[in-house]
Amino acid sequence: MVLVRGHGVNLGRNERVANLDIEVLSDHWYVLRKATFDFRHRDGRWTREVREAYDRGNGVVVLLHDPTAGTVVLTRQFRLPAFVNGHGDGMLIEAPAGLVDGDHPEVAIRREAEEESGVRIGEITQLFELFMSPGSVTERVTFFAATYSHEQRVSAGGGIRDEGEDIEVLELPLTEALAMVERGEIVDGKTVLLLQWAQLHSSPSAGAAP
Repeated sequence: MVLVRGHGVNLGRNERVANLDIEVLSDHWYVLRKATFDFRHRDGRWTREVREAYDRGNGVVVLLHDPTAGTVVLTRQFRLPAFVNGHGDGMLIEAPAGLVDGDHPEVAIRREAEEESGVRIGEITQLFELFMSPGSVTERVTFFAATYSHEQRVSAGGGIRDEGEDIEVLELPLTEALAMVERGEIVDGKTVLLLQWAQLHSSPSAGAAP
């Protein structure tokens, strides 16, 4: 039995989950749900469990890299969750990213990349889909990589001001971005994954400063 009160959900399938009751606790910004359910453990025991999950929709992220110059385009913006969890001034360096908002992931990342970085993406490669914080957040992120050149810079980027976005665009050598990870200056998980992917798939000369 599944009882869902409020906003709908897209459930998976698991015979070890029964008598699921989902209640919406908040939908002010995104949706916070409380789930109460019976769970069958591997030893056959059933226990009553209560969990909460935050649903902000699914996301997309892209690493923009210039293999000739050995550079990447990143952004810097204020992130409240990082700020309230002791990360200095709350300004995080990240790869361009955003929410799918009902679009196909590739359509969404092309939109977000141009809004945030000013780069109009040409050819793009989908890498993988990952749950970034599955203990409490439903979001599944689709990762992309795309090359860029200065001819593809169609604006200064910076995000949409009317939506409160204030995004700084950074262009860095890949080697410097990787060093910033080592120094703890880049701490966004999806960005670290993409930079390490670039390191693994770059040629020996890639990443040198232009």
